[in-house]
Amino acid sequence: MSKTLVVGATTNPSRYAFIAATKLLDYGHDIDLIGIKKGEVAGLEIINIFQRPDLEDIDTITLYIGPRHQAEHIPYLISLKPRRIIFNPGTENPAFFEAAKEANINVEIACTLVMLSAGTY
Repeated sequence: MSKTLVVGATTNPSRYAFIAATKLLDYGHDIDLIGIKKGEVAGLEIINIFQRPDLEDIDTITLYIGPRHQAEHIPYLISLKPRRIIFNPGTENPAFFEAAKEANINVEIACTLVMLSAGTY
C-alpha cells in the first residue's frame, strides 16, 4: 500500500487526526505523522512539522490543520511531491488548492474517514 502523511497529527483520541491515523493503520496503510506536539500514535512518533522532515514516497497527504496555519507549510508539503492532497472538512484553502494544482498534485475535498469506510480511499 502507498504511504499517507497525516498533517496535524495529535495524541488526543477525540481529534479527527488521531482517529484517521488509527483507521488508516487499521485498513493496512503505511503512515507518517507530523504535527506541532510531541507524542506517539499507535507506536509511531509524531514528527514536528517545523523540522521539515525529509520524507519519501508520500502518495497522499491528509490535512488536519486549518487554512490559518497552512501558509507557512505549503511549500514544504508541495516539495514532498504527493500524488494527492485530501482537504478534510475545515481545511479547505483556495491558495493551497492552486499551489497543489500547479505542482500537478490532485486535490480532493473530502473526508479521509468517510473515504476509508466507503472503500474509496
